Amino acid sequence: VQLQASGGGLVQAGGSLRLSCAASTRTISHYLMGWFRQAPGKEREFVAVISWAGTSTSYADSVKGRFTISRDNAKNMVYLQLNTLKPEDTAVYYCAAARVAARWRVVSSDEYHYWGQGTLVTVSS
Repeated sequence: VQLQASGGGLVQAGGSLRLSCAASTRTISHYLMGWFRQAPGKEREFVAVISWAGTSTSYADSVKGRFTISRDNAKNMVYLQLNTLKPEDTAVYYCAAARVAARWRVVSSDEYHYWGQGTLVTVSS
């Protein structure tokens, strides 16, 4: 599976962005899909995960209520809507896919098998 993230950019605090992740595989419906981010000088951290059919989602506390993850299995696409952005949201955002069958709430990056190249989000104050 190859993942291509896009949609990052420079935005003012309070603004919005929509990140997209395109997957080159027959179908992403067998994969859990997640978003992670890595700020300068910090470790990669979990942002959001969505279950195989998109019926369940989970978010890091720091983004809950502001970010929304969604997926379109027919298009092999995953999205992350970022609203009410803050300077501390500045990071490279990565989409990832996990081949996990038993549970959907996978938040550890170690359990994700495929990663996109990342897209930079910069939020100015």
